[in-house]
Amino acid sequence: MRVRDRFNGQNFHKVREENMLKEFRDFAMKGNVVDLAIGVIIGAAFGKIVESLVGDMFMPLLSAIAGGLDFSNYFVGLSSKVSADTLVEAKKQGAVLAWGNFLTIALNFAIIAFVLFLSVKAINRMKKKEEAKAEPTPTDVQLLTEIRDLLKQRV
Repeated sequence: MRVRDRFNGQNFHKVREENMLKEFRDFAMKGNVVDLAIGVIIGAAFGKIVESLVGDMFMPLLSAIAGGLDFSNYFVGLSSKVSADTLVEAKKQGAVLAWGNFLTIALNFAIIAFVLFLSVKAINRMKKKEEAKAEPTPTDVQLLTEIRDLLKQRV
């Protein structure tokens, strides 16, 4: 007997939808999906922190070292029509190569990559410590080691 034969046409689709919803709920509630969602949210917040760190701390220092200039307004006009002093105005006048903005974003990326590298390194170090603690030597292996050592002493 086919599944469709057990239900009339309307109930078949209702049962099928309920099964799909159950499967989706089971998938969405798996640990990996929830962990991923939390990671994305934390990553977005972390990105804002790094953006502020670069924009409000590092770039002003670099700007002060470079003579008080604002890196976000460093650009090269690609058109003869571009004569503005700020990037926003220059973009209105024509094509520009906004290398100061690129420098800021590249610095953001470098900082995020470095912090993530340090985080992963610390997590791996903690995992290794936990694995070392969690794996005591089994009794039979200890006994065999003692027997081996005793036999070595006899020879």
